[in-house]
Amino acid sequence: MEPVATAASEDARLESLGYQPQLNRVLGMFSNFAVAFTYLSPMVGIYSLFVLGVGTGGPAYVWLTFLPVAGMLFVALVFGELASHYPVAGALFQYSKFNVGPRFGWLVGWFYGFALLITVASVDTGVVSYVTALTHNWFHWKLNPAGHGTILMITIILLAIQTTVNVTGAKIMADVAKFGVYVEILGTLGIAIILAIHGFHHSLGFLFSTQGVQHVKHNPLGLNFHGSWLSAALVSVLAPVYIFYGFESAGDISEETRDAGRTVPRAMRQALIWGGIASFILTAGLLLAMAKHNPVGAAVSGGVAGILGQLPSWLQDVLLLLIIFAFFSCGSSVQGAGGRLAFSFARDGALPGASWIARVNQRFKTPANAILMGTVITVLFALLVYINPGSNYHIWFVTYPAHVNALVALVSFGVSGIYLSFLLTVVGSMIARWRGWIPEGRFRLGKWGWPVSIIGAAYLAAMFVNVIYPSGLSSPRGYFNLDWITLAVIFVIAVVGGAYLLLGRPDKNVQRHIHDALEPAGAELPGRAVTTP
Repeated sequence: MEPVATAASEDARLESLGYQPQLNRVLGMFSNFAVAFTYLSPMVGIYSLFVLGVGTGGPAYVWLTFLPVAGMLFVALVFGELASHYPVAGALFQYSKFNVGPRFGWLVGWFYGFALLITVASVDTGVVSYVTALTHNWFHWKLNPAGHGTILMITIILLAIQTTVNVTGAKIMADVAKFGVYVEILGTLGIAIILAIHGFHHSLGFLFSTQGVQHVKHNPLGLNFHGSWLSAALVSVLAPVYIFYGFESAGDISEETRDAGRTVPRAMRQALIWGGIASFILTAGLLLAMAKHNPVGAAVSGGVAGILGQLPSWLQDVLLLLIIFAFFSCGSSVQGAGGRLAFSFARDGALPGASWIARVNQRFKTPANAILMGTVITVLFALLVYINPGSNYHIWFVTYPAHVNALVALVSFGVSGIYLSFLLTVVGSMIARWRGWIPEGRFRLGKWGWPVSIIGAAYLAAMFVNVIYPSGLSSPRGYFNLDWITLAVIFVIAVVGGAYLLLGRPDKNVQRHIHDALEPAGAELPGRAVTTP
């Protein structure tokens, strides 16, 4: 199909869903893939979580990489079918509102939106230690990476650049993401090759060992799994679980993607598959390069920097640059996805100040106001680093641990909120399928729709519970969810969202935007009215 005809077809499909095309449809397959891949970002995930992974599961934790990749592949297939049928900005919100109804869709978008905003804040603040290390090497600056002022200054500078990139055009955002893909290749496959050339300290058999981390006396973090590696694996798997999402952002930019009904589902799968391959290679390379003696203990105490410290200083500086750009491109892609979600929400009248938020910049054809709003909220989240209690703070049966800043407490919601919104979306697609929904996009699961959806939902439910389960501050899982804190954050966000939904009734506005011309008017699905524009 010719590009012009394809664009016309995509715009016609958008209009059949009740929306006028407003954004520039300038992104191709690689651009769409790049945004999803850099959001997933193997480099950001591994350089942030390697110590926790190896400290809880030993070298054998590398094989756990394939569990979330496999589980999320089923989810990506479900999302691909939805994205092909509903090629609309806002992805999960749009899929859920059409499949189940306006209230359900609004709640999914509410959880998903907060998760995206928190993810931008956590990614941008996570780059601070690498920036301070590079400025020390180059300019001999002595910036304190733990200093609140340093964190805020670097985060605001990074956000300002990311916002400029996202406001000035989808193509510029995609160009940054495409360069980010090359950086990810260098920072994963390239670093593994360099470490191999420099000389690994262990044989491949080392990757199948646990180094005794399941026993408290051999665990460098002092964690007690009572000798069971299965118990250790349930916690260690959270390290890759915290990495493998973000592929759904390919759907958030559907209205700016050419031939979205075909391109987006493919980009989702490719981002996940190649992200899994890159993550496995980098993790394996770092594990094989660990110290000969007390490898896990040395890795936990020295971190990834200690492993890479064996490389020449100039090469370490190059790597720092790659890491910083990976964080930057990851944050840019997440911010871009969040901006499209906010735009989609506001276009349906689902947010306060919706008319302003939904306004599209006429010069750049981007949801500039939605992006700016997200930037302001992200800065407010970054300010939470200043809330850092000096002692345990008790609220009923919940204990807020000492010396943990409030932003860190929110970070786990960046994952649990994603898993919750993913689970609700997959369940929503199952409800629609049960009611008689027939996918009409270019990517369809056909007879595999039910089994794929059931497996995807089961995986999401299991990992959501594994992430949020409050097993105690002193337990291994407490490193990830701070006991009851993650559940408490979910509860607060749910209460605030529920209160606004009941009092503000944004679902009434969303109700006016659930007509799908592919579902004949009057052919009402069980449990959901089909309205006309």
